[in-house]
Amino acid sequence: MSQQERTAQTAGTPSSALGDMRYGSDPNGLICGYLFAGGAPGVAIDLTGALAWLADEASAAPGDFVWLHFNLTDAGAEHWIGRNLAVAPEFFEALHEGSRSTRIEDARDTLVAVVNDVSFEFSFDPSQIETLWANVGPRMAITARVHALRSIDRLRHAVRQGITFRSSLLFLDRLLRDQGDVMVRIVRQATLQVDEVEDKLLVGRLGDKREDLGKLRRVLVRLQRLLAPEPGALFRLLRQPPPWTSDVDLDALRQATEEFSLVLRDLASLQDRIKLLQDEIAAQVGEHTNSSVFTLTVVTVLALPINLVAGLLGMNVGGIPLAQDPHGFLWVAALVGGFTGLAGWVAFRRRD
Repeated sequence: MSQQERTAQTAGTPSSALGDMRYGSDPNGLICGYLFAGGAPGVAIDLTGALAWLADEASAAPGDFVWLHFNLTDAGAEHWIGRNLAVAPEFFEALHEGSRSTRIEDARDTLVAVVNDVSFEFSFDPSQIETLWANVGPRMAITARVHALRSIDRLRHAVRQGITFRSSLLFLDRLLRDQGDVMVRIVRQATLQVDEVEDKLLVGRLGDKREDLGKLRRVLVRLQRLLAPEPGALFRLLRQPPPWTSDVDLDALRQATEEFSLVLRDLASLQDRIKLLQDEIAAQVGEHTNSSVFTLTVVTVLALPINLVAGLLGMNVGGIPLAQDPHGFLWVAALVGGFTGLAGWVAFRRRD
């Protein structure tokens, strides 16, 4: 019998269930659960097996932990967590807070994290930015979400592929790295969209891309506002880590912090680039509007002499000049043409 099978039997999960979790079928809102023990890949586990393993502290080796991922749309999930698991009160406070800025704090030697991510079907809509809550201790890692998220889905896929974790802190580190990878992909996709808008701007065929550019900038601004506190929170955690963490794990977390800071800088740079494009588009629209107004003004000025003369000669009063002259129309037409030409020359001369 392999080490992985022995671990599964100890946790109360049959070896035939390895890697075969019933997605979202648990009545208490459990989406998936895995036990990481003895340096082996994660073993699928249910809530009963997880509670039994957590109660048997003597058989657990240092670094072993269980990961439980919950769906908060299930009405009984939060109640079950509070009744059966040793979760920090700050975790439930974070669930009900209005502010969802990214943060990681040490609550009685337990890490409580609020991680912002994008929904699985992300299409650059600000409403598709979602939140993941995590409670990470030395023997247990709990994550909970409302909507399906890309980073947690990447983590679940990696666990099914056999990834191993030496500790729960490295599990949190991998979650943050997956979040950073998702942000990098978003920045790349956004950069491609900005490149397309820039190319169309150069050839003068923007179409409806101005609206797309504004929508894209709103998404990036919201992402940066929610994610900006994360590096600072991680640095504070690195300065005062929980006592159960090791220096090797903290070094890995420090590297993840530096990589995430680079992602935030890329987000800020892309926002500046979009702002410059919007300013350029606004300048072009302003020039086009000024040109249209100038053309309308010129037409009005050129039509002024003929309208004025026609109005004067059309009055039904006596003494109309040149009324009896056989060449009167030619004289009037020449006069109107001369004034119109003079007005046009003055208008276009001022424009030049």
